[in-house]
Amino acid sequence: MEEVAAHMKNAILIVFLFLLSTVLHAQMLEERAKWFAYDAKLPLDVQDVSVKQIGDVKIRDITYASPKGGRVPAFVVEPSGKGPFAGIVYGNWGLGNRSEFLPEAIDYANAGAVSVLVAYPWDRPAPWRKPVDNFDAPEKDREAYIQAVIDLRRAFDLLESNPNVERSRLAYVGHSYGAQWGAILSATDRRLKTAVLVGGVGSQKDIFESPDPDLQAFAEQQGKEKVKKYLEAVSALDAILYVPNSAPTPLLFQFARHEKYFDEASSKRYAEAASNPKEVLWYETGHDLNDVQTYIDRARWLEKYIRTAPVEETLKRKLRGG
Repeated sequence: MEEVAAHMKNAILIVFLFLLSTVLHAQMLEERAKWFAYDAKLPLDVQDVSVKQIGDVKIRDITYASPKGGRVPAFVVEPSGKGPFAGIVYGNWGLGNRSEFLPEAIDYANAGAVSVLVAYPWDRPAPWRKPVDNFDAPEKDREAYIQAVIDLRRAFDLLESNPNVERSRLAYVGHSYGAQWGAILSATDRRLKTAVLVGGVGSQKDIFESPDPDLQAFAEQQGKEKVKKYLEAVSALDAILYVPNSAPTPLLFQFARHEKYFDEASSKRYAEAASNPKEVLWYETGHDLNDVQTYIDRARWLEKYIRTAPVEETLKRKLRGG
């Protein structure tokens, strides 16, 4: 009987600790969600820079006002006609720029979606630019990252302001850093019908533990103490902290088998931490995930959740040179 009682006490303790952990995590998320809050009533003040027409697709190069100051350059890619259309916000990888997903956005315009492709604060011209990799002042990076998320939220505001876009058909697609922002969005902005997280890392710490020689050299150049302080400042934005609270937003994870910047175990921890519904797909490629199957799988996922028209045939015609 004593052994049974001991097992029962252990079971009760485990349940208690689990519930306590769940409550504390929810409180943490609620507190951090305030970082990404802004006044949605502020005017977007959209200004056109240029307009280009490609067939039935219009590409508008615009800027809009950021709640954190300055202006946000973005492409708006839209189909002809009056809709109703789906809406997609794209986030590129950290060393890229807003043009990364432009060919895909053009295809989705032909499939009945309006897309917004946003430039991050560190990829903007002066005086709006906020450089990152500030290892002597890591709080500056954290603020730039928070602004990136807020400006992506404003991109959804921009879509919602379009009378041809249905608010029930909004999605996010992000690669690398863009996937990290998507993890935060999926947990803090319930407008997303779904999010596709491509080549993302769950924890910034995993990047600094990467076997990549360039990253190792960079970490050694900064020194252990500086890296530690940097991670203390930015790890509160780790994607793995947010994806447990993504539900009910469905997540599609797309990972590379030959990832340069973090190992497979890191990706698996990240995906396992995410709430359901989710799907996890792997590809025999590197960090750029340039396998055409990644495009096809995203297309099928978005077709399912935001009811875009199929784009697979369009892609096949491109590959045939048609």
